[in-house]
Amino acid sequence: MSFRPAHLVIAMLVSCFAISQSTNETPADVARRIRREDAEKRALFQSAETLQLTLEGNFSALAKERDPDNAKPYPGTIRMAGPDNRTLEIPVQLSPRGNLRRKTCAFVPLRVAFDKDASKGTVFEMRGSGVKLVTHCQNTGEDEQYILREYLAYKIGNVITPRTFRPRLAHITYVESEKKKTVATRYAIFLEDDDDVARRLEGKIVDRELAFNQLHPVALIEMTLFEYMIGNTDYSIYARHNVRVVEGAVGLAYPIPYDFDVSGLVNVPYAIPDPRLHIQYLTERIYRGPCRTSQQLEPFLNRFRAKKDEVEAAIEAVPDLTALNRRQASSFLNGFFSLINKPSSVKHELIDHCIKSGN
Repeated sequence: MSFRPAHLVIAMLVSCFAISQSTNETPADVARRIRREDAEKRALFQSAETLQLTLEGNFSALAKERDPDNAKPYPGTIRMAGPDNRTLEIPVQLSPRGNLRRKTCAFVPLRVAFDKDASKGTVFEMRGSGVKLVTHCQNTGEDEQYILREYLAYKIGNVITPRTFRPRLAHITYVESEKKKTVATRYAIFLEDDDDVARRLEGKIVDRELAFNQLHPVALIEMTLFEYMIGNTDYSIYARHNVRVVEGAVGLAYPIPYDFDVSGLVNVPYAIPDPRLHIQYLTERIYRGPCRTSQQLEPFLNRFRAKKDEVEAAIEAVPDLTALNRRQASSFLNGFFSLINKPSSVKHELIDHCIKSGN
C-alpha cells in the first residue's frame, strides 16, 4: 500500500474545500469529481491505436506458476518507442493471474505492475500499481484471433455503457530474459485498473454478496443484456465471479463485467458451458438477468437497437481480425439484434426464462 505525503493530502483537502465554496458541491462531491476526472484522463486509454512494444521477462518461470492463489512477481522490462524515436525502458513486475486460463493455457495471463518513477510521463503512468494483461493462450495465429474477439467484446461493452472496463490493444514481442530469446509476438489486451473504474463511477470496489434488488436497476439490466448479447454465461454477480461491483456515493452498486473468453462471441476451444446451465455450446445464449415486463425492458432494448451501427463499426475497427472471424462475429451479434426485434422471442428468451431471485 502506498501513502501520499501529509502536505499533499492537506493541499488536496484545502483545494477541495476552496472549490466547494464556489459551487454547490460539498467537499466530498469535489473529491469524488477530481478522482473521476483523474481516472478518465488515464493516458493508456486515451487512444485506440495499437501499442507496439517488447516485454522481457522470465516467462519460463511464469509458465510454471499454476496455483491460482500464488501471485509471485517476477522482474521484467517494457521497451517501446518514445519521443524523438528514443527507446523507452520501463521496469515492471510480472505476476501470474487468473483461474481457467492459468490452468489451461501454455502462456499464462499476467498482471503488470509499473515502476512509478520510470513510467512517469509515459502511456503507462497511472495512479494504481498496475493493470491486467490478457494474453494469448496457445502460440498460434488462430489462438490470437480469440484475443482480438475478446477485445471486440470489451469495445462493444464500451459502446453500450461507460460502466465497463476500458481495454487497450497491444502487439507485444515477448522476450525470455534468461536466454534473450523471442518467445512470441502476439496481440494482448491491457485492461483498466479496478480502482480506476470505481473512480470513474465516483465510487469504490466492494466485495460482498449482493442480490439483484441491491444493485442499480439500470446498470443491472444493461449488464445482463450485454452479457446475453455476447453470449456470456460465465459470471456471477452474487459470487463476484468475472464481475466487479462498484458502490456509489448514495449506496447503489454497479456491476462491472469482465473476462469474456467463455462467451459465444469469443468461443474459445478450451472451455465448455457450466453443466448446470444445460446448454451444449458456448454459442447458446441464456438470459441470466432479473425478471422485468416487456414494458420495462423496451427502453433498454431500444437503447441496444440504437447501438447496432456502432457495434458493426466496432467489428470493422478491430485490426487483423480475419474476414472469417469478422463474419462470424457479425453473424452472432446480428442474431441478438434479430431476436430483440421479435416480441415473441423477447418474451420467450428474456421474460419467460428470467431469474426470479438471486444473481
